Amino acid sequence: MADHISIHKADGAWVVRAGGAVIAESRGALELTEGDHPPVIYFPREDVAMAFLDPTETRTTNPYKGEACYFTINTGHGDIADAAWSYEDPMEGVERIAGYIAFYPDKATVEQL
Repeated sequence: MADHISIHKADGAWVVRAGGAVIAESRGALELTEGDHPPVIYFPREDVAMAFLDPTETRTTNPYKGEACYFTINTGHGDIADAAWSYEDPMEGVERIAGYIAFYPDKATVEQL
């Protein structure tokens, strides 16, 4: 793992809300910190209401984590494009985030309960 990435269990319970719906709620979330970027909370897929998420064609590559795939959140108030991402096959050293999904804070509300 890159020296500037740390991953640990996030304290307490976390929730994601978007478009008036609870998209995820978990006590098993992970907190990933990369360099001087704000920490990102990753939610186990089993704690995410996947019925709200549709995969998109968007892909990006991070030199330390690998290829990210993206999801649109579908809500009763409209779609929120590319609002979440996941590393399906993360690089060596960050394998802990496989099977987890993160959400952009400007597209969904991510907060500790």
